[in-house]
Amino acid sequence: VQLQASGGGSVQAGGSLRLSCAASGRSVSRYGLGWSRQAPGKEREFVAAIGPTDIMTYYADSVKGRFTIARDNSKNMVYLQMNSLKPEDTAVYYCIAGRATARDMGDTPNIDFWGQGTLVTVSS
Repeated sequence: VQLQASGGGSVQAGGSLRLSCAASGRSVSRYGLGWSRQAPGKEREFVAAIGPTDIMTYYADSVKGRFTIARDNSKNMVYLQMNSLKPEDTAVYYCIAGRATARDMGDTPNIDFWGQGTLVTVSS
């Protein structure tokens, strides 16, 4: 599976951005899809995931209620709508895929594929 993320940029605190990720390869619809991020000087952390059937979602506590993940299996796309952005959301965001449920995507060993990152900068 190949993952191509887009949609990063600079925004002021309280603003919104939507990230998109185009997935390609065999049986993409069988994979859980999601997002991880890495802030400057910090370890990579899980953000959100959605299961193969797009019914189940799972979020990190730090983004719950502000971010929404969705997927369109007809287009092999996954999206991350980010609202009420905070400076601490500044990071490189990576699209991820794994043969796992949304909840299990929260554990790094269950992630099979990583896309290139897209930078999100939130200024105060």
